[in-house]
Amino acid sequence: MGKISSAAFADTKPHYELLDGLRGVAALLVVFYHIFEGFSFAAGGTLITTINHGYLAVDFFFILSGFVIGYAYDDRWGKTMTLGNFFKRRLIRLHPMIIMGAVLGAVSFCIQGSVQWDGTHIATSMVMLALLCAMFFIPAVPGVGYEVRGNGEMFPLNGPSWSLFFEYIGNILYALFIHRLSTKALTALVVLLGAGLAGFALFDVAGYGMIGVGWTLDGPNFVGGLLRMLFPFSLGMLLSRRFRPVQVKGAFWLCSLVLLVLFCVPYIEGKSPVCLNGLFEMFCIILVFPTLVWLGASGRTTDKRSTQICKFLGDISFPLYAIHYPLMYLFYAWLIKKPDAAPSEHWLWSVVVYVGSIVLAYICLKAYDEPVRRWLSKHWLKRK
Repeated sequence: MGKISSAAFADTKPHYELLDGLRGVAALLVVFYHIFEGFSFAAGGTLITTINHGYLAVDFFFILSGFVIGYAYDDRWGKTMTLGNFFKRRLIRLHPMIIMGAVLGAVSFCIQGSVQWDGTHIATSMVMLALLCAMFFIPAVPGVGYEVRGNGEMFPLNGPSWSLFFEYIGNILYALFIHRLSTKALTALVVLLGAGLAGFALFDVAGYGMIGVGWTLDGPNFVGGLLRMLFPFSLGMLLSRRFRPVQVKGAFWLCSLVLLVLFCVPYIEGKSPVCLNGLFEMFCIILVFPTLVWLGASGRTTDKRSTQICKFLGDISFPLYAIHYPLMYLFYAWLIKKPDAAPSEHWLWSVVVYVGSIVLAYICLKAYDEPVRRWLSKHWLKRK
């Protein structure tokens, strides 16, 4: 087998290099957002600043995923693609790094002394149970013994895995029935899901003043997380069917700049008659993100350096997202223990964590993820 594509194992189709690059840009911004989340967390849960809307990167990932999966597989069902083969491909693509993230999460939790944020010590047996559940992608119910950090997270050893849990749900639904829908039926589904997500955000159903939901199994979070995945995921698939390239120059840099600007927009106060921050979120998800995907798919890298940048960003995007949060847990613990540290010390460790996350992601990619996926593809996939 040739080199493994980071998009969706589309073995014979051309690759959207710019979309890979944009995925990497979004992943880098997520790490930046989580650094500021640490400052907020250590300060008693104040509003996250600077990359205020960085959580919207998840919604951007979902629409990218839907677009790439629709592009890669829609015309292969009934020809070279079966349910079993599709699920194997998605497991090969996603699960090795999910396991790595869980292992690193267990290591970081033990380094912290196996204690929750309030100082409660957690038995090693519960840490091992949490690791086993995370490796098999079994989410934790808030309050159970293996919900070891005590925050109510689905995956307490690696919090961001919640979005990959919903990604799996989206993949299953796509394989079972969404790919069978006509374009007209898919359009109707997208409209219904968009209305549901808009209602959730505009009327602030979760009570957060934002749609940064999905990370726990309480009712509003699960419903919100499902809508956050289903709408952009299905919208991405619809875009892949409707896609016609347009002439655009500098699409990667333009789209990257737009993402940065959107994520830096301050939190918008006001909840009457609708949540204004939710209105901004819907503007991003319904209008801007699909436009960015369209432009990114239309553009092409025109020189060796741009191609290398987009390839590198695409290669590390998923490993970076999958493994950076265990390092964040250690960073948060340090911030809590050092509330009076000088700003220069805060920024020094922020840079160390940021760069360290990228380096660790690259090491995991080359030393673990790519070799494991090659081996699994060779021994598990049937060639047609």
